[in-house]
Amino acid sequence: MIASSNGVAPETGFQASRPGLIRLAYRMLGSMADAEDVVQDAYARWLAADQVAVREPAAFLRVVVTRLCLNQLKSARHRRETYLGPWLPEPIFDPDEPDDLDDITLPLMIALERLSPLERAAFLLHDVFGMAFPEVAEAIGREEAACRKLTSRARVHLREARPRFAVPREDGLKIAAAFFAASRSGDMAALRALLADDVVATADGGGKVPASPEPLVGQPAVLARHAAMARDFIQTPSRLVRYAVIDGLPGFVTVEAGGLVQTTALHVQEDKVVAIYVVRNPDKTRRVSRDGVPGSA
Repeated sequence: MIASSNGVAPETGFQASRPGLIRLAYRMLGSMADAEDVVQDAYARWLAADQVAVREPAAFLRVVVTRLCLNQLKSARHRRETYLGPWLPEPIFDPDEPDDLDDITLPLMIALERLSPLERAAFLLHDVFGMAFPEVAEAIGREEAACRKLTSRARVHLREARPRFAVPREDGLKIAAAFFAASRSGDMAALRALLADDVVATADGGGKVPASPEPLVGQPAVLARHAAMARDFIQTPSRLVRYAVIDGLPGFVTVEAGGLVQTTALHVQEDKVVAIYVVRNPDKTRRVSRDGVPGSA
């Protein structure tokens, strides 16, 4: 077997880098299926490369994955524009990792969608994955000075979405448990006590299952919706699968009416839920087991 210039076999070098490559591709694309396809394509290109000429396999692979993601984002942007209802990233779980694994939480993932593909790539590569600007420049095909400007602009746009008061994991999961109990039992007083006045609830059904067509803004609107759902839960109870950290936020997985698997993630600040993110689109929850949570990004 041919080894790269650092003496590492191609398969070994790739497998060592694969978790980080999956994480990078997912952060770029918001879809685990797309991320895995990109990384598999990168693997094929890695095997076809001149292994002896590659000094740093990890750096080479990051460049390849970034370029593939940028190409993918051209078609992904069109899909977002024609998507029915609010779009949320595919839910990813890190049950065994620290909450601040790479400081990317669901609100920041959503904010990344508002950046240009180049801004997103420059920010993720430099600020999140720690790549030096010369390597970022090679990855996205821009001058180093331009990469610095792209990253700076991205920071400005993302400032409000960066986590400021990270809730400890156990505290967050306790709030998730209280939210589940109140919302499913119809205890609106308990639910009201958990919600911030300006709470926003977003549900992603992808036009395939029932979901609010627009985000619900403010405590009255969110409470009214949950009061209506609580009446439905009397006839068709919501079954809890487990509590989990979902894209850095506390939440839970449930099975709803008709066997629909659903994830709910809660953005908590100062012990109040400021945002609720519900993914119901079966295309995005098909990786979620009804008996547990697989994998991570």
